[in-house]
Amino acid sequence: MTAMEVIGSPVEMSAWSDRVRASGKRICLVPTMGFFHEGHLALMRKAGEIGDKVVVSLFVNPMQFGAHEDLDRYPRAFARDCELAGQHNVSVMFAPSPDAVYPKGFQTRVEVEGLTGTLCGRSRPGHFAGVTTVVVKLFHMVKPHSAVFGEKDFQQLAVIKRMTIDLNLEVEIVSHPIVREKDGLAMSSRNSYLNAEERRRALCLHQALQLARGRVAAGERNASLLCVEVQQYIAGCAGAEIDYVAIVDSETLVSCDEITDQSLLALAVKIGRTRLIDNTHLLVS
Repeated sequence: MTAMEVIGSPVEMSAWSDRVRASGKRICLVPTMGFFHEGHLALMRKAGEIGDKVVVSLFVNPMQFGAHEDLDRYPRAFARDCELAGQHNVSVMFAPSPDAVYPKGFQTRVEVEGLTGTLCGRSRPGHFAGVTTVVVKLFHMVKPHSAVFGEKDFQQLAVIKRMTIDLNLEVEIVSHPIVREKDGLAMSSRNSYLNAEERRRALCLHQALQLARGRVAAGERNASLLCVEVQQYIAGCAGAEIDYVAIVDSETLVSCDEITDQSLLALAVKIGRTRLIDNTHLLVS
């Protein structure tokens, strides 16, 4: 196994990518904010299946955090992350500094309209502009042929796909299913914020998704009624505060009236101080 390189300079990163591309090999990027768990490692394994060289970016992006969000306390474990990435055939850990990504005087944003006005975009104004801006910059610096994103952040995935098409970016966007703990909780770096009791309460998200899937399997097709049932279930769980419960078309993110094979149930719920998201397709063939 070749030792993993750690690169912090965007110029050095681009030069590395130029050499790899000139040799005829394909680069696959896994963008992350670090504090790796099995979900991240699954993305790395997927990247290794579709690319000759895997680059993992580790950058806690200040542009996608709101004024009162958790930028300062977002979990970080750089040495541990490097060790884990190195065990998964990652060629480069690209870990630029904020100043390298956003140089002095930076004043440009890349923004996708429409898809960002609902779900997490409604309660986190400016968040997706931060995401799309940094992803475009990562694509330019790393020059990947493909990039892998998890489906837990389903709106983010849809926004990045749209941006890639709209801007004619020659990067294949590959999605990976949600990776869950044995009890069903979607893996997230923010799960580390939960104490033991909050961790138990957080299972209400997965349980609500299962409830909805069961109701649809039994024949329910009214999206509004199903949303009400899911809201009532979560509201009955101690310590859970609903941000949103929505059933949307999985491509357009527009609210559905009737459940179809395109319908996605998406949730955002605060457990204590921790905001968690999850989702599921409601009709699975």
